[in-house]
Amino acid sequence: MVLEIVTPEAVLYKGKVSVVTLPGTKGSFQILENHAPIVSLLEKGTLSFRESEAPTICVQERFAQEKGEYTLPIEEGVVEQQENKIIVLAQ
Repeated sequence: MVLEIVTPEAVLYKGKVSVVTLPGTKGSFQILENHAPIVSLLEKGTLSFRESEAPTICVQERFAQEKGEYTLPIEEGVVEQQENKIIVLAQ
């Protein structure tokens, strides 16, 4: 599935991933391949994901990486997932 992370400043990431973990308003949740369509608000917390291929866009200095998992702290945002494409609009 494809993940795109967009902030007001730039597109921070676009690439294929196997799993995404997001800080939802009622706790963190994961999106895996073929997840049901969803639109959700995000709260302050950490977004994390595992790549399945090299990304087409990645602003490396914004992400921490440990054991193959990338993390990004966010203040708030919105996520939409449909047809294995995840778009995160984040602050």
